[in-house]
Amino acid sequence: MSATDRNLIAAHAEVKAEITRTDTKTALLLAFVGAVLAGAFTVAREVPLTAPAIVVGGLGLALLVGAAGLLLRSVRPNLRGRHGFPLWATLTADEIAAAVARDLAADIAGLSRLAVAKFTCLRRAVDLTLTGGALLILAALLTAWGAA
Repeated sequence: MSATDRNLIAAHAEVKAEITRTDTKTALLLAFVGAVLAGAFTVAREVPLTAPAIVVGGLGLALLVGAAGLLLRSVRPNLRGRHGFPLWATLTADEIAAAVARDLAADIAGLSRLAVAKFTCLRRAVDLTLTGGALLILAALLTAWGAA
């Protein structure tokens, strides 16, 4: 096995590992966003809210729902992809072996684009989650100041 082949195999494994890490982070953030949404709705039902708190909290909740949408989009299966499982499902065993042998670099490129797309959605979702959380904290402070 040549050094180029070893490097391609290592790059392929690295890209697949990055996709796995991104999916794990996405799952954890989606669970967190869901818990924050559930908690916010529970608190909103129990506490009398001021009008500014309702507006700010509603915007915060909207951003969290947007973050959840981005996270779900990030983990949505891409069955139209040219590389990986969707392609292999249409090939025979011999065709798969030939495709993998000659097309590892193309698979790395395709998986890398997939990883970047997933990472971009995750990054935007983190930004929305931070902003939404800050707005929910502001809404809680507005409610506390209104009650005082």
